Amino acid sequence: MSLRTRAGLLKVRPAGPGSRIGLVAPASPCDRDEFENGVLELRRLGFEPVYDDRVFERRGFVAGDPASRKAQLTDMWRRADVDAVMALRGGYGSMQMLPLLGPADVESARAAHMAFIGYSDVTSLHIWMACRAGMTSIHGPMIDRRLSQGPSAYDTGSFLASLQPEPMGEVRPAGVEALRKGAAEGPLLGGTLTQLLASMGTPWAFDPPMGYVLFIDDVGERPYRLDRMLVQLRQTGVLSRASAVVFGQMPHCDEPDGSLTARATVADVMSGFDGPVLFGFPSGHTTTPLLTLPFGVHTRVLADGGDPGLLIEESAVFEGTA
Repeated sequence: MSLRTRAGLLKVRPAGPGSRIGLVAPASPCDRDEFENGVLELRRLGFEPVYDDRVFERRGFVAGDPASRKAQLTDMWRRADVDAVMALRGGYGSMQMLPLLGPADVESARAAHMAFIGYSDVTSLHIWMACRAGMTSIHGPMIDRRLSQGPSAYDTGSFLASLQPEPMGEVRPAGVEALRKGAAEGPLLGGTLTQLLASMGTPWAFDPPMGYVLFIDDVGERPYRLDRMLVQLRQTGVLSRASAVVFGQMPHCDEPDGSLTARATVADVMSGFDGPVLFGFPSGHTTTPLLTLPFGVHTRVLADGGDPGLLIEESAVFEGTA
């Protein structure tokens, strides 16, 4: 049994029907109806949600003060009766917690071996998990607008599979396009583009290894802003470390009149990239059911023939007990 991925990241414990999932609010507040519907969906899948009233706190545009949101997360890591942690929603606010997560919290997270599940603004915590705690994490659905809406909003199969020790294997969703063909492999890391860039220049910067596979997602960013952010990412040197780049569907990123599109912008900026580039992979912000991806695991990009996609060769989850 291996407790680490090929890239050296600590794997997390498995979770499935009968497991208890801790719910936390690290970013924006969640609508109460969305919350209740999402909890019902978790129970339908066989999970038992665990939470307390702190998840309902509000402070302007965030779900309570940073100390309370940080404590929700770290308290879950210290609970022996919780198997994984899921964010209620994204929005904004996760990065406010980062200065409060110290060395003792790194040790708590590593000792807990709990999967952290979410996307969007909680990219900040995916970065912290990989680059500070040295752990895998799960780029998957949250309560708000995903689990709350049932299987029409998220892919049940990939979500459940991401929390099991067997690798997910080949994933070739419809609608994915190879903007640049080729073959590449490496640990899969990334998240929402705005949050990857927001980390730069901070002590919690996205700092991936050479040869990694970069997943990029975003929503509602017009083409000129996408161009600016991708150029900045290239100028940081982080893009040149990637062996391949996989873009999400990038919904609502076209000009309203259709004169410029996210796809065309990405194709232009990435035209000189030395590796395969996929566009339209349905994880993160999507118009179709969200497909869950494990972060930190060895992944091959399939872009040299046939339907493009990914071959996920290892799991973010260890087998057995730690």
